[in-house]
Amino acid sequence: MDRPPTVSEIIDQRPLSRFQIVTMAMCGLVIVLDGFDAQSIGFLATSMADSLRIPIHSFGPVFGAALLGLMISTMAAGPIADRWGRKWPIVACTLSFGIFAALTPLAATFNQLVLMRFLTGLGLGGAMSNVVALSSEYAPKRLVAVFVTTLFCGMPLGGFLAGVVGSVMLPRWGWQSVFYAGGFLPLALSIVLILMLPESVRFLEMRGADHRKIANIMARISPDLAGAELYSAASREDRRKRMPVKHLFTEGRAVGTILLWIPFFMNLLILYFVVSWLPALLRQSRLPVSAGIIAISLFSLGGVAGSFVEGYLMNWRGTPSILLAEFACSTLLIAALAYSGTFLITMILTLVLGFVVQGAQGGLAALSATFYPTSIRSTGVGWALGIGRIGSIVGPMLGGWMLTLGWGPHEIILAGTIPALCAGTAIFLSIWRQKSSSAYPREAEIIETEIT
Repeated sequence: MDRPPTVSEIIDQRPLSRFQIVTMAMCGLVIVLDGFDAQSIGFLATSMADSLRIPIHSFGPVFGAALLGLMISTMAAGPIADRWGRKWPIVACTLSFGIFAALTPLAATFNQLVLMRFLTGLGLGGAMSNVVALSSEYAPKRLVAVFVTTLFCGMPLGGFLAGVVGSVMLPRWGWQSVFYAGGFLPLALSIVLILMLPESVRFLEMRGADHRKIANIMARISPDLAGAELYSAASREDRRKRMPVKHLFTEGRAVGTILLWIPFFMNLLILYFVVSWLPALLRQSRLPVSAGIIAISLFSLGGVAGSFVEGYLMNWRGTPSILLAEFACSTLLIAALAYSGTFLITMILTLVLGFVVQGAQGGLAALSATFYPTSIRSTGVGWALGIGRIGSIVGPMLGGWMLTLGWGPHEIILAGTIPALCAGTAIFLSIWRQKSSSAYPREAEIIETEIT
């Protein structure tokens, strides 16, 4: 090599450092808190409805309000982060989320509850896309899929912890106590993020930041890099700082972006439909109240396992093949769940469904992180997650609408096969379009574009 190495080349070629692992762990904690809040509302809804005297079938807007806030802030924070950096949007959104989660128990009316849920979602939504971008930019390209999907263990793990915490706190101190716990944790984490979370060094390199700032971070990755000469990868991509959303559809990315958005939308529709309504539907199927909490906990536990192995499966068999298999399995599992007649079989099906649905979510996130170059990565990931959040709003709303129409639990659950089929069709079309192992540009090609 006739020139010094770039930051990206050093990260890609060296073993992981303790600094990189700690950075990704902090990002993972942010996602844990997202999962804690998003999935706790499902089993708290019945208690909240009784306490506030709100009919349970009216809770669609309550479920959807936080998800609407998540969608708006996810899409807005991506372009901001691609202009100003990843760290401070993560800190600000996490701090905001903690404040409004802690204020939720003060809601005394339906409208106040909807408002608090919206503001809570508005806080954390902006953090999600940026922790994915930040983590992928500190991971070697050979491990991006593994680390991003492992990062998404945080979402089902948060749901599992919410089930455990809720089962202890709910009968003793009421539903309000679970929200207090969900507010204190992000407030404490935001202090840790302020003190310890670094800015993305690849972002700093791409934007041509001060060499000393980059050198200080690289020295934390490896002490022998202190004072080392580095080649700047700042290039024509820096000129994309205006209108980054437009570049999701330029340079041949338009069809890939659309085919990425469809499974994001459909998979999050399934995920939030399940966590929002499954406890109530199981209760209507004459299973005990405890079945709902156990089912959501098992769905989350399956999601932890699915997210953990997803990256290894993607490296082994290729991303589209694994995602296509997961959406096919989701279709069959949802259909079986609709006609499950016993407690044991229902719990087993829910566990496996959590594995494939939440594993696929991590796989889609890793795919989006490798599809887009550094200059528009937060925007690309953020808009993909934002489109997915529309699905997460539609899912709970559809459940409430079908209940209002008088549909039974079997018919409502069976309807969940439709989005799974749509997501699988989009993945199939991407494979057919490219006639290769992936419908999207390879990471090596993206890195090459960034430093050319």
